[in-house]
Amino acid sequence: MLAKIAILLEMIKFEHTVFALPFAFMGAFLGKRGIPEAATFGWVVLAMVGARTCAMGFNRIVDRKFDQKNPRTADRALPAATVKLWEAWLMVVLAAALFFFACYNLNLLTLQLAPLALFLTLFYSYTKRFTWLCHVVLGIALAFSPLGGWVAVTGSLVGFPYMLSLAVLFWVAGFDTVYACLDADFDRREGLQSLPARFGRQAAFRIAVLFHVIAFALFVITGIATDLGSIYYLGIAFTGGALFYQHLVVNPRDLSRIQLSFFSMNGLISLTLFVATWLSLVL
Repeated sequence: MLAKIAILLEMIKFEHTVFALPFAFMGAFLGKRGIPEAATFGWVVLAMVGARTCAMGFNRIVDRKFDQKNPRTADRALPAATVKLWEAWLMVVLAAALFFFACYNLNLLTLQLAPLALFLTLFYSYTKRFTWLCHVVLGIALAFSPLGGWVAVTGSLVGFPYMLSLAVLFWVAGFDTVYACLDADFDRREGLQSLPARFGRQAAFRIAVLFHVIAFALFVITGIATDLGSIYYLGIAFTGGALFYQHLVVNPRDLSRIQLSFFSMNGLISLTLFVATWLSLVL
């Protein structure tokens, strides 16, 4: 059983929850203007884990036939048959139940917004079949993270800094565009759509740079709008450096260091911005 759970967690890259979870915390801390109650904090964690697990499991299920054809993904759990299809579906259903249960234990508005938030994360899995704007759809789905954290604490949309969600949208769209370059040739052959498949890797990298410039500006505006202090801007400075570094070490002709760019730097960005926000609010 433990071995199977480990395979399922690896299948959905559970550790990558770090991309969205800190932004949910950021929204919650901004809504509280400090540290939320322990119970609220715990339910936010469970809601985010449930939503992401459900979405990633669903993505692996609906993409399993493409994953089997793609040499880069052929060893994933479903194509390699280390996880049965019913086991993956069971994980998705249980994760969805956890998400809704956590939202129920937060407040009414969180529960009312939950179906829309989960729908967007599931809908993303189909977007590569019909639009090269799939990266933006993923960004919209993850942009619900800070909004969800805010609503979980306040029970209201009033006062939410929407530029934070927009920043997350463009940040995610940017790094997902870069990551999609790995499969540009495969996507083209299979009739799947993405910015690299549609416009080529070089143009996709330029678009990703534009997305990240916009995201950086919106993160700065978030700090101004929410009256965060100098510690937050130290986090912003690190974010700018990390975004620049990503585009420095990976280019359209050399994708060999994309794992460093995609996973390490973006995980650090989300954690840094959350911690910088937290310290700005409590110090």
